[in-house]
Amino acid sequence: MSAADADYIIVGAGSAGCVLADRLTADGRSKVLLLEAGPTDATPLVSMPKGFGKLLADPKRVHYIPTAPDGDIPGETWIRGKMLGGSSSVNGMMYFRGHPEDYEEWVSLGATGWGWDVMSRAFTATERQLRPTVCGDHGELGDRLIAAAGELGVPHVDNLNHEAQFGVGYAPRTIRNGRRVSAAEAFLKPARRRANLQVETGVSVDRVTFEGKRATGVLGRRDGAPASFAAKREVIICTGGLFSPQLLQRSGIGPASDLSALGIQVVHDAPGVGSNLLEHRLQMMHYRLNRPISVNPQLRGLGLMQSAIRYALRRTGALAAGSYDVGAFFKSDPSQDRPDCELLMAPYGYLVQPDGTTKIPEYPSFHMFGYPLRSRSKGTIRLASADPDVPAIIKPNYLSDPYDRTVTVAMFRFIRRLAATSPLADVVAEELSPGLRIESDADIINLYRTSGQAGYHACGTVAMGGEDAPLDPELRVRGVSGLRVVDGSVMPTMLSANTNGPIMAVGWRAAELILRGRN
Repeated sequence: MSAADADYIIVGAGSAGCVLADRLTADGRSKVLLLEAGPTDATPLVSMPKGFGKLLADPKRVHYIPTAPDGDIPGETWIRGKMLGGSSSVNGMMYFRGHPEDYEEWVSLGATGWGWDVMSRAFTATERQLRPTVCGDHGELGDRLIAAAGELGVPHVDNLNHEAQFGVGYAPRTIRNGRRVSAAEAFLKPARRRANLQVETGVSVDRVTFEGKRATGVLGRRDGAPASFAAKREVIICTGGLFSPQLLQRSGIGPASDLSALGIQVVHDAPGVGSNLLEHRLQMMHYRLNRPISVNPQLRGLGLMQSAIRYALRRTGALAAGSYDVGAFFKSDPSQDRPDCELLMAPYGYLVQPDGTTKIPEYPSFHMFGYPLRSRSKGTIRLASADPDVPAIIKPNYLSDPYDRTVTVAMFRFIRRLAATSPLADVVAEELSPGLRIESDADIINLYRTSGQAGYHACGTVAMGGEDAPLDPELRVRGVSGLRVVDGSVMPTMLSANTNGPIMAVGWRAAELILRGRN
């Protein structure tokens, strides 16, 4: 297929883009061009679950995105995948659907057709290809945490994706037979055998082109040289919650006054593009153990070499595991009608070195963290320049909403109680980080603001919904034609979940809408 023949251009081969490429080419009627800024996913570090630690340090395969300092909140570096599969090729492989009421809330905000009846069907469909599995490494540490949570009223469940969501158990992951199952592996790999799909890597898209108000294609660069591509039907932006609003703004769709000040010709005044930035805020908690039941020895020195050999021969062991073994969805207040906090635990510890690298301790330890599920604090993404190589100004505005502060304090205290509850408490020697000096409500909020970190779940920045939203319920950009956005940026509210699974389901639902409207 020639790129000039494309009916649809999909910009971004991440979690949503791969699903779209598969679905839109399945019946052979449409020609699809998929553009990805990064390289292919052809490295063994992608398929090896614990390989993500090395991938996150490779600028060829991840984007490093700076955020702006904001009061006492320091600037951070957020990471996103830059290869086929996008962040699904470098993430921690946790797989959660979210609570059914999350999607009903979307409907109440004007996103008709996105309720749980529809999204549960989308999850079922994507899971036929993903086939997520529950963590099989049931170690003593995980069993103790699950039992301790039970003592605090959080029931042990076999399936953390059950509709009530409330419970603790071993986590579902996008891992099968000891190998990561990214969106590229599950959806793009089978689709690439089709003659009506063309995949181009190493292409950075700078802006969408228009004839009047109709999107006609994209302009960008391939290996530094200018490149342009035309779409007969639609351009579909799938570059994620951080990059999609920037691409729209560079293309003239965003807050008109901001764009004009940067010399960008306004195609449509859309104040909501780049607003409503939602993100999870977490704090790592590191505990020393009084007995050797962590996997630290398997991730350092000679033990790491042995783990590598075991993985190469059997696809098992520490390197075949995801980032976290145990998950919990619990309530900061028992009166809540559904969980409002998530916790994840890994049976290993790590120390951040002065140069930013991490080190596995010699002593037995583990870490866990939690965050409020449905964060309400809203940040912004605004261009600093029309030049696509100049970083945007990203202000997360963490914990600005009183709701987030209240839930964060209650959640932190719950995790402290969990570590102090038998049988987990029987093996915990001390809290290494943040340490017991963090005690008052003000201490906790200050800790999360100044030394917490992002969950890498940024969403909401090109939200769908009612007439004031940038997107209509079919993910079409309002004010223009031939242009959609399909990724985490379309979510009007934060979901009660890690976002990779829901973004793939969004891609599936979007394809259904696109195919339904195709002539």
